[in-house]
Amino acid sequence: MASENSQTKNVTCPVCGSRVSESASRCLVCGTSLNKVVEKTDEKKKPEVQSPKMPSISLNLPLAIGLIIILLAIGAGAVYAVLKNTGAVVEPTPTATATLTATTTVTSTITITPTLESTATPLPDLEYTIKSGDTCGLIAVLYNVSINSIIINNGLNAECTDLTVGNVLKIPQPTPTASPQPTATLSGSDATEAACSKIEYTVVAGDTLSSIARNYNVSMESIKAWNSMSNDVVYEGMRMTVPLCERLPTAGPTPTATLPPPYPAPVLLLPADGAPFTAANDTIALQWAASGNLLENEAYAVTIEDVTGGEGRKLVEYVTDTKFIVPTTFRPNDSTPHIIRWTVVTARQTATGADGQPVYEPAGAVSIPRTFIWWANAATTPTP
Repeated sequence: MASENSQTKNVTCPVCGSRVSESASRCLVCGTSLNKVVEKTDEKKKPEVQSPKMPSISLNLPLAIGLIIILLAIGAGAVYAVLKNTGAVVEPTPTATATLTATTTVTSTITITPTLESTATPLPDLEYTIKSGDTCGLIAVLYNVSINSIIINNGLNAECTDLTVGNVLKIPQPTPTASPQPTATLSGSDATEAACSKIEYTVVAGDTLSSIARNYNVSMESIKAWNSMSNDVVYEGMRMTVPLCERLPTAGPTPTATLPPPYPAPVLLLPADGAPFTAANDTIALQWAASGNLLENEAYAVTIEDVTGGEGRKLVEYVTDTKFIVPTTFRPNDSTPHIIRWTVVTARQTATGADGQPVYEPAGAVSIPRTFIWWANAATTPTP
């Protein structure tokens, strides 16, 4: 028993100081509850053990997510490096991909238009005998050909001034051709160039631009424009185009652009054939029908002749109207009836006389003559 008591632990009552068994719940002396005392005693006996504190780190959400991504990337890289060193990773073999390259091919298409060759036989040249006052321009208009064709066909000089009266010229006729196929319409400038007659000239020693222009009667400016010349300098061997269609006007009558065929004879209208005129103050107006549309250098030649008793009085007047009033100066002065004959013919001016008056030639047929009686001083018969 003594050994068991000695092994039992005792505690002291904190109130009265009595020793009581450690397992006792109350002090037997003062009745103090010993459970709280034991707990307090135990607490005092237990040494306080403090665990080491870790530093606290506070991160916001975006930064935390970023750190996680970086860690994952580092980890994936490390894993990839380990696998590659061990041969567990096989590099994929690159496969060539065909790339289509567009190639542009230019195809030149040439359209050849067949040319129809004319099989018509050229017409023979016409012959014309040169008359006094003729010029190349007048002959060219008469036959509706170019002046240049007459010059070339007859070996004349460029000025066409070596015409001799009585010589025979060969006038070229246009060659009949088949109906042409439709062609593209020329522009205004191309049509003008195509219609212009011109020659090719090679400059010889001693030539100047002014001498060439003077020889062909073409202005220097026209030659420079046709040859795209910036100055007046020419040199031996230089080839140039001389536009004959731009010749300067020359002295003398200008030939008309077109010359119609001979005009028909005018038809006389008034007065009636054989009509008498007895009053001293009668006005005699001659009228006829027009033969056609006259050109600027054409007129009607009216011929009035007194055929009574061989008088031989004659009057020729040129008018552009279809009416002519006989002048009072042509009235007979005696009491004898006079037979007056008159005719009309179309005339064309061909030259200018020394007195400055135009010179006309017939350009058609003469009308059928008519007559009228002019009895200016007839005795007046008294009325009964």
